[in-house]
Amino acid sequence: MTTTEKAAGDGGAGPDRAGSGEAPATTAPDKPPRRRDLRDHPEWVLVPGVFVIVVLLWEYLLPVLGVDAYVLPRPSQIADALVTQLSDALFWTHLKITMLESLYGFLLGVGAALFLGTAISQIRLVEKTLMPYIVAFQTVPKVALAPLFVVWFGFGMTSKVVMAAVISFFPMLVNVVEGLRSADADRVQMLTVFGAGKFDVFRRVRLPSALPFIFAGLDIGIVFAILGAVVGEFIGAKEGLGYLLLQTNYNFDIAGMFAVLVVLSLMGLIAHFIIRTAQKRFAFWAEDNTVIGA
Repeated sequence: MTTTEKAAGDGGAGPDRAGSGEAPATTAPDKPPRRRDLRDHPEWVLVPGVFVIVVLLWEYLLPVLGVDAYVLPRPSQIADALVTQLSDALFWTHLKITMLESLYGFLLGVGAALFLGTAISQIRLVEKTLMPYIVAFQTVPKVALAPLFVVWFGFGMTSKVVMAAVISFFPMLVNVVEGLRSADADRVQMLTVFGAGKFDVFRRVRLPSALPFIFAGLDIGIVFAILGAVVGEFIGAKEGLGYLLLQTNYNFDIAGMFAVLVVLSLMGLIAHFIIRTAQKRFAFWAEDNTVIGA
């Protein structure tokens, strides 16, 4: 039988299978990546929308209700006061002092919380010895300590740094302890079976498990540090945004007070976004965690 006869006898068994009725196999095209839209992120519209509505109501409803500007200034008056302060070189000096006090206090509180929290979570004797004192000291209102710090450390920057450190210390400490204790027991046991030492277990399991908690503590700690610095300036200071708040209050400059509060809010927001950005970089596997407060 010749090659031609074999092909005729196959009757459509050839590669095109024209008579078989089967459609040729095709490869499904890759789906394009789904584009993000407002349905996925409604906050892109809701957040600025709520802000605009509140500002407009605040601006135009107050005169209708007969609220005096010296009681509650309008947003336009607050904006004018903010522009005036930003154009004053002395304001930037006050801002720099408060930022430095908050940063130094935050670093001091975080360093102490990391050291002590690690010791408490890893050494049972340290936990049993120090935890009663820490819990007792935690119940003391931190703001009530500000006058003592002024007496002990003076009216300079040191008393405000200590105040910021104390206020930011406790939420950071609790998150460090809880984070180091949250490590998966099975992973710890597995590494121990394979001969890993305590430091290797700490570095490979406990510390990565604690990172989301640590960043949660950093997030709330930086805001508390700003609060501590301002409270310390309220008690006794010659410069800083807290001191500027008192001065505007004495001068009955309510719009100026609101302008300083806006700057303090922006400081907190910027610090919050910096911590969140670092968390997404170093603890991206667990972005959503409950912050354990003070």
